[in-house]
Amino acid sequence: MKSTSKITIGAIEVCNLPELSISDLHVRVDTGAKTSSLHVDNIRRLKKNGRAWVTFDIHPDIHNVDKVVACESPLFDVRRIKSSNGKSEERYVVKTQLELGGQQWPIEITLTDRSDMSYLMLLGREGMGSRVLIDPSENFMLTDSPLTEMRGRDEKKLSEFN
Repeated sequence: MKSTSKITIGAIEVCNLPELSISDLHVRVDTGAKTSSLHVDNIRRLKKNGRAWVTFDIHPDIHNVDKVVACESPLFDVRRIKSSNGKSEERYVVKTQLELGGQQWPIEITLTDRSDMSYLMLLGREGMGSRVLIDPSENFMLTDSPLTEMRGRDEKKLSEFN
């Protein structure tokens, strides 16, 4: 039997994109999506040392939209992607490291406007590769969500009060 070091993740997890200086990003896991996508603002294409690059902004904390991380990355590709609403659009693609469950691997991420979606990043099948198993009935299997942490503190306060 083949040994596996796959990590088990839920439908929503927290990841890092260390090369982009983005941490604690809530990501929606979607096996129906082929490619991963990231919501960005102010995307610009430019040349740097003769090579195509993109710069963009991200608000990684959905509870604090004033926090902005300015990112830049070499442009990996430009692709026509069909979104969940059926519309096809051309998107810039960057290749960067994904950190999830203590493991890191390179993934390709399309940059787009996901402002009408609940999560800033969607992790698609290609980004998961053969590295993960998914339990769609669970969320935040690799880390506690902020809501779980708050609930735990509130329960502790109540138990101290009683």
